[in-house]
Amino acid sequence: MEIKLMYDLNHTIAKEYFNKYKYPYEILPNISKIIEEIGNNLDLSEYDKLKDNVWVHKTAKIYPTAYIEGPTIIGKNTEVRHCAFIRGKALVGNDCVVGNSVELKNVILFDNVQVPHYNYVGDSILGYKAHMGAGSITSNVKSDKTNVVIKGDINLETNLKKVGAFLADYVEVGCNSVLNPGTVVLRNSNIYPLSSVRGVIPEKSIYKNGKIVKKY
Repeated sequence: MEIKLMYDLNHTIAKEYFNKYKYPYEILPNISKIIEEIGNNLDLSEYDKLKDNVWVHKTAKIYPTAYIEGPTIIGKNTEVRHCAFIRGKALVGNDCVVGNSVELKNVILFDNVQVPHYNYVGDSILGYKAHMGAGSITSNVKSDKTNVVIKGDINLETNLKKVGAFLADYVEVGCNSVLNPGTVVLRNSNIYPLSSVRGVIPEKSIYKNGKIVKKY
């Protein structure tokens, strides 16, 4: 689950920051600082600064009932739809959809990500063209409130109590699925609807009813 194996960094304005880390969870405590540094160097002929630490590309469409707190950057041609709740620490790429009643907090969305209907995405990173079906969410805190461990071939101690999910490029998550704390889904994999997912899902796989099968 190294960054270089999960994400095409040409599809995020934060490319140079990702290059400083090995694993995506290492970025989570630094998202706020990253957004502020990038935002303060944006070209204000291309971006509107709506309020302190909120930058929105002039081609983005923000619906009237959406709420956006800083630090946040919204990329070009992105839609933030009715009643979206962006709590801050959100870096949203180009050509994204943040849909109705979606909540974002401490996240990075690469370009072309879609979280279009009733999604909660917190303490997470979603790669290029990742898509979360209606009602699917990231669960970012364990029930016992202990630090999140990412469990795969090797276990990675994050030393963080809040860790959501890391979706690599081209991941599809089915409707009403729950991605439990520390879930990692590698490139080109699919999660069936109504799934409860944890651990690391290999690339080019399908997760269905607790079982993982390779795509053909």
